[in-house]
Amino acid sequence: MANFKININGKSQNVDVDPSTPMLWVLRDHLKLVGTKYGCGVAQCGACTIHLDGTAVRSCQLTVSAVKDKEITTIEGLSENGDHPVQKAWLEHDVPQCGYCQAGQIMSASALLKRNPQPSDEEIERAMNGNICRCGTYTRIKAAIKTASDSQIA
Repeated sequence: MANFKININGKSQNVDVDPSTPMLWVLRDHLKLVGTKYGCGVAQCGACTIHLDGTAVRSCQLTVSAVKDKEITTIEGLSENGDHPVQKAWLEHDVPQCGYCQAGQIMSASALLKRNPQPSDEEIERAMNGNICRCGTYTRIKAAIKTASDSQIA
């Protein structure tokens, strides 16, 4: 066990865990931030996506020791009131079905729009590749990203 000081959602947190502990379990089990979901455990489904210094990463394969002084943002930290443009567009387009993958989808989409405010269809598909939705809401996901993109320039 080791003590790690990590910056999550703008707050400094201390956790005493094994250095090889994936951030997914630090978030869920130690910090009770349960919006980030376990899906596959091998970084293939996207349910566990968080931002690491603004870049979408899979938290199931990111160890706490690799985080160092980087800023982590979870779905809970994306916006205080659920009013991030991507979250609003998700509701507008009725994206969630079961909802399980949605936090990861939203985190991937918001990271894309932060680095590329007006992505093409191909850029959206590339950025969202690997975010699996068992309910098959991919068409609505793409439409919501486009709406969020438009609202960011309005």
